[in-house]
Amino acid sequence: MKNPDQQNTPSSDDDVVAERVRIFDTTLRDGEQAPGFSMDRRAKLRMAQQLEALGVDILEAGFPQASPDDFAAVAEIAGALKHTTVCALARCQDGDIDSAARALKAARHSRIHLFLSTSPLHREHKLGMSKAQVLDTAVRAIERARGFCDEVEFSAEDALRTEPEFLAEVFSAAVAAGASTLNAPDTVGYTTPTEIVELFRYLRQHVRGADKVIFSSHCHDDLGMAVANSLAAVSAGARQVECTINGIGERAGNAALEEVVMALKVRAPHFGVDTRIDTRQLYPSSRLLTELTGQAVPRNKAIVGANAFAHESGIHQHGMLKHRGTYEIMRPQDVGIAATSLVMGKHSGRAALRQRLQALGHAPDDAALDDIFIRFKTLADHGRELHDEDLEALALGHDPHAVGPWHLVQLHTSSHLGGSASASVRLAHDDGHEIGEAAIGDGPVDAVLRAIERATGTPLELTRFQIDAMGEGGDAQGHAQLSARHAARDWRGHGTSTDIVEATALAALVIVNRIERTTPTAAVAHIKGAIA
Repeated sequence: MKNPDQQNTPSSDDDVVAERVRIFDTTLRDGEQAPGFSMDRRAKLRMAQQLEALGVDILEAGFPQASPDDFAAVAEIAGALKHTTVCALARCQDGDIDSAARALKAARHSRIHLFLSTSPLHREHKLGMSKAQVLDTAVRAIERARGFCDEVEFSAEDALRTEPEFLAEVFSAAVAAGASTLNAPDTVGYTTPTEIVELFRYLRQHVRGADKVIFSSHCHDDLGMAVANSLAAVSAGARQVECTINGIGERAGNAALEEVVMALKVRAPHFGVDTRIDTRQLYPSSRLLTELTGQAVPRNKAIVGANAFAHESGIHQHGMLKHRGTYEIMRPQDVGIAATSLVMGKHSGRAALRQRLQALGHAPDDAALDDIFIRFKTLADHGRELHDEDLEALALGHDPHAVGPWHLVQLHTSSHLGGSASASVRLAHDDGHEIGEAAIGDGPVDAVLRAIERATGTPLELTRFQIDAMGEGGDAQGHAQLSARHAARDWRGHGTSTDIVEATALAALVIVNRIERTTPTAAVAHIKGAIA
């Protein structure tokens, strides 16, 4: 596993890209150990493979000594990843180091991440060690770990509350012992950008052998400054940032990977550094983590939140229609989001309404738009977002509150472990007829969509499906959003229910009803033919 010729200096590839910031992802270790974010081994492997696709340089897969399951997860990830360095956490104890080494045995590129508290508070109340004992313990652990893996990283826990002189002394000893990365974590999220800049500049000047190692930051978000502090550390010479997808982690979380990466990319002339991250994989990575943990991302979350590229204000929408750069500093496509969203609500203006109506196939003249806009504002003033079906009803002169012509009367689904699922629906039409159909699908959602297609005679090619929780607990509602193609046109629908399959059925009916209201003659003829 270890290359005996390997030196502690950065690799030749690192020398070529001297100003690259390495992204050390700890989603599966620091992130996963936070309450509410636990993942099983299969989920961890899926996330690890996505993080490799994202392009993280180092992936901290877990803490092998913590439990047999954590050991197994690290070992499985170590054997699966091809390019990313797999890292295992260990205390400066022989048992931890040996366990980490065994878990990393199959890794193509391996790192043991050692940590030991250095602050006066931790030395007295956590470790019961003197400064000399801390130094001796760190050196012995690093020397032991160097015999097992490609790289050793040493973290001085609670570094930002450690005396700078002693921190430099510990780090100097760590370099001499064989550590190639020195991490100065803000373990409790206490520091400020100004202070972290001062510390990293001090360390780079006073640590012996500083030119041979990579300095790293690991910031927590207790005061809401994890990303700002991480970026400040980079500006002061840190060339590794430890972070997590969606900023998950202990207490208030860690620095959010997507925010750090996009700040370095958007403000590249300011920071003068780059990363290897494929930013188009940021949103897919965020969505996968949400799926695996069941923890939703806040709508206003930077980079990957639902509102990150959404605009409702009429002034903003008008500016966006004129030139995207007026209110967006990055393209949604750069982070893996399909497009900017102009949300139609009470703050929206005429320009955005006209643009959305045209996208839906309606081209009202100025007089008609005036009338639609008045009714649109009246409806929007009820305080909710207007969806495509609402706008279409306004354009066609229908009552936006009306539903139909199809209504869900009955729904039953049955799924079988390891096999297919079945669904039966009974639908009522405004013309007085009822139709029942059943279908088999890959899962209950697929089965109910097939049954609705058969009942209504409207084929739908599903292009997007998303479920979001609205609230918490067993009675929380699920909000289903569907996008589908029919007759060479894209349609969207939404539905809400405490049952996610029912929410999906309601969303599908919204699409079917919109199609029928748009082409009522053809649809009614088909229905009568089917009934006959």
